[in-house]
Amino acid sequence: MTRTNARQLALQLSFAVSAGSDVGPDAFFDEDYFRALPAEDALFTEIPGEEERAYINALVTGVRDREELDDLIEQFSHGWKLSRISRTALAVLRVALYEILYMPDIPAAASINEAVELAKGYDEPETVRFINGILGSFMRSRGETVEEQPAETEPAEDAAAAENGPTTEE
Repeated sequence: MTRTNARQLALQLSFAVSAGSDVGPDAFFDEDYFRALPAEDALFTEIPGEEERAYINALVTGVRDREELDDLIEQFSHGWKLSRISRTALAVLRVALYEILYMPDIPAAASINEAVELAKGYDEPETVRFINGILGSFMRSRGETVEEQPAETEPAEDAAAAENGPTTEE
């Protein structure tokens, strides 16, 4: 299983946990439970190996206790309240910020690029730009630079001012 697929599984599990699901990583990795997930989604065709499980567990556990992550999201979303940001966008941001802050073996640029790519599969382009802007602003606040994203993205300040800002709920 690729790191990208493991990250997407962590994102989905984090989203479920934040939405009130009591399915934790242990149940999620139960072969019977995993096999019962949507077969049409190629993501669920391969059960994560031991290394991927450890990575997913670390992300889901870290994101579950998310007060610090949410504080950072609010700080860098320039006036947007968490309640106005889609749950999917929040899950993407939490996963990316957790990786940047607590998983030093993953380059920040990789976390940001993966967050943007994952968001493209779940949210509108405006929200993808918003996510990219928040993560970019966070990195700049730390005095770190990241590779420029494709021209289709813009900073959070511009995305927040856009007429069609982030969606409110899934």
